[in-house]
Amino acid sequence: MTKQGLVVVPAEDVVVAAAGGRHLSFPPPRTAGDSCRKLAAQQTDLGAAVMGSWLDSMKASSPRHRLMAPAVAAAVAGGDAEHDEWMVRGMPEKHPSALDRFEAVAAAAKGKRIVVFLDYDGTLSPIVEDPDRAVMTDEMRDAVRGVAARFPTAIVSGRCRDKVFSFVRLAELYYAGSHGMDIQGPTATKVTAEAGAEESVLCQPAREFLPMIGEAYAALVAKVGDIPGAKVENNKFCLSVHFRCVDEKRWGAVAEQVRAVLRDYPRLRLTQGRKVLEIRPTIKWDKGQALEFLLGALGFSGEDGAGQDGAFPIYIGDDRTDEDAFRVLRARAQGAGILVSRIPKDTCASFSLRDPAEVKDFLRKLVTCTST
Repeated sequence: MTKQGLVVVPAEDVVVAAAGGRHLSFPPPRTAGDSCRKLAAQQTDLGAAVMGSWLDSMKASSPRHRLMAPAVAAAVAGGDAEHDEWMVRGMPEKHPSALDRFEAVAAAAKGKRIVVFLDYDGTLSPIVEDPDRAVMTDEMRDAVRGVAARFPTAIVSGRCRDKVFSFVRLAELYYAGSHGMDIQGPTATKVTAEAGAEESVLCQPAREFLPMIGEAYAALVAKVGDIPGAKVENNKFCLSVHFRCVDEKRWGAVAEQVRAVLRDYPRLRLTQGRKVLEIRPTIKWDKGQALEFLLGALGFSGEDGAGQDGAFPIYIGDDRTDEDAFRVLRARAQGAGILVSRIPKDTCASFSLRDPAEVKDFLRKLVTCTST
């Protein structure tokens, strides 16, 4: 099978193998004793947490700055000041700009097969108050299309796979929705078009949880629906309770109602992202496992990650859930993890970009560089 081919693996046969590799020439993976270990501890199941720690965690995971329109944000110095603060606190050494260090990234990728993984919200589109209006620009779509024409490209999102596809609208991509629990290959080829969309589904390791998730969704809507600003989103294999538009004084009420529902569903666990509580099955599967699955399906097991035929994965994301993928790259000592953020954060990523506009610039530069 060629590198462009896909190995379709039934969900029950999915095995994530440990992978090795050598350190790259630019910032090598840090040891597990630093912020990666701290982040891993923060991402434990929140189901047993007391209310005080819940609220502290919800506040800690939420950006300090307020939402503002892009035109306003560009005119306000606060955004750049926050980024400058991160730079002063050591970001150039730990998480240099992927644009400033692009030549180093390109040099490390030379002779390898680049594979691109992209989060959606906050990476390809700005974070907005209404998650249903998180649309990407035509310019960003063109940039992603250009990358996908040259490299295998996947969208890895906590959103429902169909919802992400409705935003992106590029059939040549791989889509991993529900934090990687619903993976589909490209549907733009003649073979997949004739066979039907279901034939392109590669992995759904949490299929048995669908009835339970549906019940939990209905219960959450009934419990949380009366809290102004709260929104429950059904992402098929996981659920999201958005509290971005909820008065901070009511965050505790949101957390308590979610906990009340989950008491009846011990096989569901709770994690969190940026002003969102995530309810997922208790299986060991996340964006990191999705990254490894897709690399394996493309023929890159990691056993020869440093060789001529090895992969160079580039993962770009902005959220706490993307740290699972950044950790995988560090464990493999392979590729580049890029965090999208203006504010200081502990991260396992090696590089940074400030916002979706810089992500677009990076993707365009990646295409231009490899076209020459």
